[in-house]
Amino acid sequence: MKFKPLALALLLGAATASPLLAQAAEVTLRAVSSFQEGTSFSRAFETFVKRVNEEGKGLVKINYIGGPKVMPPFEVGNAVKNGVVDMANVTSAFYTSLLPAADGLKLAECSIQQQRKNGAWAYINKLHNEKLNAYYLARTGDGVPFHLYLTKPLAKPDLHGYTIRVTPVYRAFFAALGANLVQTPPGEVYTALERGVIDGYGWPIQGIFDLGWQDKTKYRVDPGFYTVEVNFLVNLDTWNKKLDDKQRALLQRIATDIEATNVADNAKINAEERKRQADAGIKTVALEGEQRTQWLDTARDAGWAYVKQIAPQQADEMRKLLTGCDR
Repeated sequence: MKFKPLALALLLGAATASPLLAQAAEVTLRAVSSFQEGTSFSRAFETFVKRVNEEGKGLVKINYIGGPKVMPPFEVGNAVKNGVVDMANVTSAFYTSLLPAADGLKLAECSIQQQRKNGAWAYINKLHNEKLNAYYLARTGDGVPFHLYLTKPLAKPDLHGYTIRVTPVYRAFFAALGANLVQTPPGEVYTALERGVIDGYGWPIQGIFDLGWQDKTKYRVDPGFYTVEVNFLVNLDTWNKKLDDKQRALLQRIATDIEATNVADNAKINAEERKRQADAGIKTVALEGEQRTQWLDTARDAGWAYVKQIAPQQADEMRKLLTGCDR
């Protein structure tokens, strides 16, 4: 059979183009974490990235470029909003300047699965769409409480005379207890402890060994308070325009799988961390009875009062949805 030159050119062009078309179907997403690679609050995201890259071959690939070494934590929210990155692993504490109502996420008394059922997730996603130009893909951290860690003992729920390193997560709580507050990036905490600039810091039950802070920590105050929330965010333009239904479904499936295993994983890790802290010489200051109640009530009341102050239009709805677990 003979082909005319034009027909032959078109045939050859189609043959050589087909691999390119197949390749073009795979979308590469550029991603960062607001936490150091390999540490407690990047691991769930890194598992997510690994699974997407394994199960999504030919469909979606995530180019994970790293943590704070490539982007300061407080810049991650803006990077997602402006499309500098397509995806991020970031706690809302690092983007409350863009979405003040997100300060309420740490106050959730409902699991992420309950939030997906009672309308909380949809409402929070809508706020992220509007204020952060982001899709709220997933939340990890359920079951991981925050604690106050100190270099000197505490006799009662009173922080007058203590200088405490804070993030927006517990600023209002520690202020309500009378602490002198200092805000620094995580990378500066060790030096501040070493030099006696601070008497302690807030941090979850997990992660202090990742940062080496156990060497300068003598006490952990119990009970823990609030709940860690580290979110997988996707730039909204990327979500709506760069990805198709099949690609979005893959990301959603793997993200909800990660959420589903998170609580059991965290319970095990929390127990290991408590033992490890005790073995490292960190003593527990256990507040009990009325002191325990005062500690937890102050944390909750100060937290929601601050959300009401900075996000008056959303605070009541946030509180209803994040504490109304059976709706």
